Amino acid sequence: MRRSILRGLLAVLLLGAVAAQAQTATTGSGQAYPSKPVRIVVPFAAGGPADNYARFIGQRLGEALGQPFVIDNRPGAGSLIGTDLVAKAPADGYTLLMMSNTHTVNETLIPSKPFVLMRDFVAVAPVNYSDLLLVTHPSLPVQNLQDILKLAKDKPGKYNYASSGPGTPYHMAGELFKSMAGIYLVHIPYRGSSGARADIIGGQVDMMFDAVTTMAEQARAGKVRAIATSGRERSSVLPEVPTLSEAGLPGYEATIWLGLMAPAATPKAVVDRLNQEVSRIVGQAEVRQLWARQGATPLLMNPQEFDKYMREDIAKWARVIQAAGIKAD
Repeated sequence: MRRSILRGLLAVLLLGAVAAQAQTATTGSGQAYPSKPVRIVVPFAAGGPADNYARFIGQRLGEALGQPFVIDNRPGAGSLIGTDLVAKAPADGYTLLMMSNTHTVNETLIPSKPFVLMRDFVAVAPVNYSDLLLVTHPSLPVQNLQDILKLAKDKPGKYNYASSGPGTPYHMAGELFKSMAGIYLVHIPYRGSSGARADIIGGQVDMMFDAVTTMAEQARAGKVRAIATSGRERSSVLPEVPTLSEAGLPGYEATIWLGLMAPAATPKAVVDRLNQEVSRIVGQAEVRQLWARQGATPLLMNPQEFDKYMREDIAKWARVIQAAGIKAD
């Protein structure tokens, strides 16, 4: 009887050890991961969606994995500076990239950049996506999308839209809008979102696409006029505002999404562990509720699904860029 009990206990202990081993990612040297602080490089300025959500995810990854996840903002050159830094970092899981669909756009827009996204990086995990909001300055004599289309068609080239820079999701949303609507608006690129936001509020530009997470408050305050959102469904933040698809451009969809990547050749066990933890974080009910109030929706994919998602996004924006003849400024 005693031997039977001991054999049973031994079996339980062995199963537990195997399970624990399966949950412990290791680097190429065999060390448990993470055994030191991890850096998340954000190739955008502080205060924007990528920075804010990198800090949100980084804090919770640190709590879950027992090591600090430190945010390192490296903006510049349309995200190229910080991204190239990660591309050249050791592939050990200790340097990660917080990326956005700016990166998938840049694959076509800037072919001469020093890295190739799907060659020099490995997909780790998506984080979330947010709708964009098309807004105008209140002085523009429009109330809805149809008014904008009429103005633009009556006087091609008279009206403009601002963006945070060439190749950004805000710029590409505008180009997709122009293409689908058959109108011509002058693109006014800025070096970052803050200048574009200041000028749409001040009336120096006519309209812009911006993240609903940051522009909804300005719309509620009457500083800008909300025309339409860019997703498939109405935004939880501004449910009274129609989507562009509803308002007269069927099939229009352009969002800003975020995700984590690592240098190519990062051990699969490390990638899988990070994906597991990020998926657990963004899948929590309280996170979903918090982000819904901000206008963001969690994205849940394994690394292979996220890889496919990015490749499809690269192809989508390549078609827009080539059809419109867009060149990097």
